[in-house]
Amino acid sequence: MLHAIVDELTNWNPRERMGMFRKWLEGSLSIVQLHVLTVLETAGPLPMGKLADALDVSVASATGIVDRMEQRGLVERFHDEADRRIVLVHPTDAGRAVFNDLAEMRRAGLVNILDRLTNEELKALLVGLRAMSRARAAQLAEAQAAFGPSSEAGAAIARHRQASAEARS
Repeated sequence: MLHAIVDELTNWNPRERMGMFRKWLEGSLSIVQLHVLTVLETAGPLPMGKLADALDVSVASATGIVDRMEQRGLVERFHDEADRRIVLVHPTDAGRAVFNDLAEMRRAGLVNILDRLTNEELKALLVGLRAMSRARAAQLAEAQAAFGPSSEAGAAIARHRQASAEARS
């Protein structure tokens, strides 16, 4: 039964995948630029070297990517307040809006799908989703206990929890 549920949750046919890629690329945002914004959203502002490591590219390549993204108003660079020699890359409001726009498109698509379900089906789905949310929270708590809140993994878990809490409110 577990595999059937996972299959249903992850079923993404090529037509759906192509449609989503087209939506992502509508504003001529490349997959690499989406990757940069995702890394910055997850890790927060980063120095160019750490961003390059996260992207698995050279610092020169990361600099070129960031230059183009900066020209488009998606990221900006600021000197680190603690060490002015370090330049940090931050997403701008426009850069953060990319994911908000994608989330809104996703929500609209889900509403269209969910509108086709009966109230009984919706109630059952909500019960199942809430159970998954509790299981996920328990798994995150176990991971944080194993890695500790001061570790990079623990910090990522804490950021995830905070983002999840903000999304629910």
